[in-house]
Amino acid sequence: MPHGTLPEVTDRTTFEARLDELRIREKAHTRAGDALAADRRRLPMVEVDGNLELTGPDGPLTLLDAFEGRQQLLAYYFMWHPGHPASEQCQGCTWCAGHVGELSYLHSRDITFAVFCQGPFEESARYRDFMGWTMPWYSALPSLDELLVGRTTGMMHLVSYVRDGDRVFETWWTTRRGVEVMDNSYSLMDLTVYGRQEEHEDSPAGWPQDWECGGLTVDGRPISQWSRLEANRNDDLSGRT
Repeated sequence: MPHGTLPEVTDRTTFEARLDELRIREKAHTRAGDALAADRRRLPMVEVDGNLELTGPDGPLTLLDAFEGRQQLLAYYFMWHPGHPASEQCQGCTWCAGHVGELSYLHSRDITFAVFCQGPFEESARYRDFMGWTMPWYSALPSLDELLVGRTTGMMHLVSYVRDGDRVFETWWTTRRGVEVMDNSYSLMDLTVYGRQEEHEDSPAGWPQDWECGGLTVDGRPISQWSRLEANRNDDLSGRT
């Protein structure tokens, strides 16, 4: 049921006229995004040691191995709280990773997507299994400082790499709200009359804004964990059960 004020009611002609005005700005926004992407493709790149060590399901591997033979790699650096239960793991990273499902379109463009967790492999892989995710999952702990040189470890990052034979290069990276490109829920919320319903949004008086900025938990857990618990999945990350 609606829990906030509603927009004014008007006739179809007025509605379409106002929408046409907004559409001009929406199209300009789209074209600005295209221009940014064009500039992104023209950035210089920096070489990274392709032999930097990661940990995967079969033990140690290299950054180069994580490409899975493809030329490009997108790596999401998942924040991790060692020794904490599933309910206390990063709500934002859970949100982002949970939106990455179908990888075949990336693969068709010679792009591999993988999660580089900033915590131990065994513990974090249990979280991946609890959530039912299927993307490649590695621990970046063995080389985290080198992989995120000059940046704050323990924070979410999305990094783009390309390889030339056995040489690996970093071409772009982002953090904080930049990683929103991974999700579609916020984008879909932005199309609704109440938006994200977060307290920081510029909304008319009376609009519901019951969520804090980045509020992605309900009853003490990341929202998407509840459906897994209802399906009787085991959220024990200790490996004892």
